[in-house]
Amino acid sequence: MGIVVLTMKASVIEMFLVLLVTGIQSNKEMTKKIKRPKFTVPQINCDVKAGKIMNPEFLVKCPAGCQDPRYHVYGTDVYASYSSVCGAAVHSGVLDNSGGKILVRKVAGQSGYHGSYSNGVWSLSLPRWRESFVVSEGKPQKGVTYPSALTYSSSKSPAAKAGEEPDLWKPGSVLLDAGFVPKEELSTQSLEPVSQGDPSCKVDLSFLIDGSSSIGKRRFRIQKQFLADVAQALDIGPAGPLMGVVQYGDNPATQFNLKTHMNSRDLKTAIEKITQRGGLSNVGRAISFVTKNFFSKSNGNRGGAPNVAVVMVDGWPTDKVEEASRLARESGINIFFITIEGAVENEKQYVLEPNFANKAVCRTNGFYSLNVQNWYGLHKSVQPLVKRVCDTDRLACSKTCLNSADIGFVIDGSSSVGTGNFRTVLQFVANLSKEFDISDTDTRVGAVQYTYEQRLEFGFDQYTTKPDVLNAIKRVGYWSGGTSTGAAINYALEQLFKKSKPNKRKLMILITDGRSYDDVRIPAMVAHHKGVITYAIGVAWAAQEELEIIATHPARDHAFFVDEFDNLYKSVPKIIQNICTEFNSQPRN
Repeated sequence: MGIVVLTMKASVIEMFLVLLVTGIQSNKEMTKKIKRPKFTVPQINCDVKAGKIMNPEFLVKCPAGCQDPRYHVYGTDVYASYSSVCGAAVHSGVLDNSGGKILVRKVAGQSGYHGSYSNGVWSLSLPRWRESFVVSEGKPQKGVTYPSALTYSSSKSPAAKAGEEPDLWKPGSVLLDAGFVPKEELSTQSLEPVSQGDPSCKVDLSFLIDGSSSIGKRRFRIQKQFLADVAQALDIGPAGPLMGVVQYGDNPATQFNLKTHMNSRDLKTAIEKITQRGGLSNVGRAISFVTKNFFSKSNGNRGGAPNVAVVMVDGWPTDKVEEASRLARESGINIFFITIEGAVENEKQYVLEPNFANKAVCRTNGFYSLNVQNWYGLHKSVQPLVKRVCDTDRLACSKTCLNSADIGFVIDGSSSVGTGNFRTVLQFVANLSKEFDISDTDTRVGAVQYTYEQRLEFGFDQYTTKPDVLNAIKRVGYWSGGTSTGAAINYALEQLFKKSKPNKRKLMILITDGRSYDDVRIPAMVAHHKGVITYAIGVAWAAQEELEIIATHPARDHAFFVDEFDNLYKSVPKIIQNICTEFNSQPRN
C-alpha cells in the first residue's frame, strides 16, 4: 500500500514540474512576441525655459538657431531655471548652433549666477533663483527611464507649431534685465538688480599677482583680500570696468580673463578660490605673457576701453622687466606697479635692475607707482589705486603710434601723374591707412587732392571705420592740372588740420611727382609751427631739396624719394616705422 502511495506522489510531482516548465517556456514566447514601445526624444523650441518643465531629469532635442540673443541665459555651467534650455546648451558648449540632443538635470537653486560670454552666447548674471539645471551630452544614463512626453507647469505645451514664432512677449509680464519674467515667477523669488558697472570707469584691467614661494601663505591671503577690495570698489560690469587675474611664479598663468566674471560679487568669490603657485618671482615673463595673450578679443578685450595692467611685487623681481614693459607700453597697456616691502640697503645687490619700477611703469611721474612699506598697510592703497585706474584721461599708454593721430594725405593730382599712376598713388595711401587703428576715437584719416587748385576729398570726421576710409580712398577721382604744392599745404592746414582734435598727433603725408610752381618754404614753416609732423614723399621728377624743405626736421626721417610710382609700396614699412619710432621716443615722465 505504501509503495502505491509513493508512486502516486511521484506522478503528481512529475506532472507539476512538466506544467511549470511548460508555463515558463510559454511565458518566454509571449514576452518575445510583445514589442517594447520605442523611446522618442521630445523636441522643444529655443525659447523654452527649464523652469516650465516639471521633470527632474530628461532628454530633449533642440532645434538650430538657439544662439540668438533673444533666448536669454542666466549663469555659467550651472544655469538658473529661468534660462532657455537650448540657449544654455549652446553657451556651455554641449551643442553648437545647429541643434541636437541634450541631457538636462535639475539641481538646487544658487545664491548667485555669474554671466559670461561663451560660444557666441552672452549669459547674464542673476543674484539668486529657486531652481537650477545643468546640461550634458544627450546620452541616456544606464538604469534611468526618460519621459517621451515632458510635463509642463501649464496645460499648454510650449512646443510651437511648424513655422510659428516663439511667443516671447507674453501679456502680464514685467521687465527684468534684458528679458521678460512672468509675474508668478517674480512673486516666488526676490531679485536684486544686477549692476552693469560704473560707466565712468570703463577700463579693461589685468592684475598680475605675485604667487612666488617667497611671499608666504599669509601675505598671499592679504594680497587676495586686497584684490577683492579693489573688485568691490571698482563696481565691475559690462558697461564699466572688467577685471581678470594672472598669477606669476616661475611661469605665469591666467586665473580668469576679462569675460569670466561680470560683477564684483562673482569676482570676489573667484578671487577667494585662487591657490598659490610658488616658484620664482619672474615679473618680466609675466608682463610679456599679458602683452601677448591677455588683452585679446577672445579673452573679452573690448577695444574701446583702455588696457591697464597692475603688477604686484613682493620685494623685487627675479628677472628683468624693462624690455618686456617697454613692449607692453608700446602696445597700449598702461603699466602700474605696486611694490611691497622693497629691498633694503643690504639686499639691493640682489636686484637685477635697480629702480626696476620706474623702468617699467607707463610714466615716471609717480602716478603709476605705489610703494607700500609692509603688507599690513596694503589695504590703504585700495582707493588711491582705484582712483588712478579710473582716471582715463591720464592713462597715457592707451595712446599708441597707431591709434592716436589725425592723418591728412595731400595728394598731387597734376597732369604729369597720369590716370594709371594716380591709381597707384591711391593704393599707396590705402596701404598706409591699413596700418592704423581707425575709428572716431582712434586714428582718423582725411585727404586733399591738389593741382593749381585744391579739393577736400574727405575730412577727419567723415569716415569712422577702416573699411569706409579705404572705400573713400578708392573712390577719389583723378583731377589733372598744374602743381601748386605750397597752396596745397596751406589748404590742408585750413580745411583738415584746423579741425583736428586737441589731443591728437597731427601727421601730414604729402605725395608729389614734380617741382612746385609756387613757394613751399613759408607754408611748410607754418605747418611745422602748428605742430603738424610732415612727411614728404617724392616720385620720379620731384625735387629732393624741396622735399627736405617740406619735411619735418630731421629730413632724413621724414623725406622719402622713389624713382617710379610702382616702387611706392616699398616705402610703407619704413614710413610706419619712423612714425612709431618718433612717437615712442617721447619722454615717459
